[in-house]
Amino acid sequence: MKFENIQAVLFDLDGTLIDSAPDLGAAVDKMRVDRGMPSLPLVHYRPMAGAGARGMIGLAFGFTPEHPEYETMKEEFFRNYEACMTQRTFAFEGVVQMINALVVAHLPWGVVTNKSKRFAEPLTQAMPLFKTAAVVISGDTTPYAKPHPEPLFEAARRLGIAPSACVYVGDDERDIVAGHAAGMKTVAATYGYLGAQGNVEKWQAHAQIESPFELSNLI
Repeated sequence: MKFENIQAVLFDLDGTLIDSAPDLGAAVDKMRVDRGMPSLPLVHYRPMAGAGARGMIGLAFGFTPEHPEYETMKEEFFRNYEACMTQRTFAFEGVVQMINALVVAHLPWGVVTNKSKRFAEPLTQAMPLFKTAAVVISGDTTPYAKPHPEPLFEAARRLGIAPSACVYVGDDERDIVAGHAAGMKTVAATYGYLGAQGNVEKWQAHAQIESPFELSNLI
């Protein structure tokens, strides 16, 4: 398959461009250790890394957002994460080459993430990978987060490119839902956090990639 008339490529952040699971896991694991509980390995946290505080706190303590202590623990998790979020986070293998290929092809690219600006902005500013990003849309840039299409519409507006001329790449079903709703071509990154866990076929993405290198075959 080859997409036609593509003028921009947009990406989810965690689990698609970067592997932030080690820092997310470390942030919530510190909460366990600080409470005298045994540390848990990264493999325990990785499958839910794309679910943010809800996923991490759920795995570490078995708490849901309805738990009376959840909001307090969420803020503690956020503070821990802010203190370590660039220590162990790195781009997935092949991502740097994929982005360089887009730059060489003069295809603008950007990020649309549900990560709040509080974290997305300092993280992307700290990593050289994002120096060529034309746009970064956070989870609170608009009044809506994915799977609502508005963050994707906002990215397209800032780029000055029609949504139908954009591709959106993500590793979560909500990414594909948002991309479809925005009228974009959608690509499921199965190397991410949830691709191996869920039934990606049910997401009905226009295409799937098992590594970042494969994106070049589509555009």
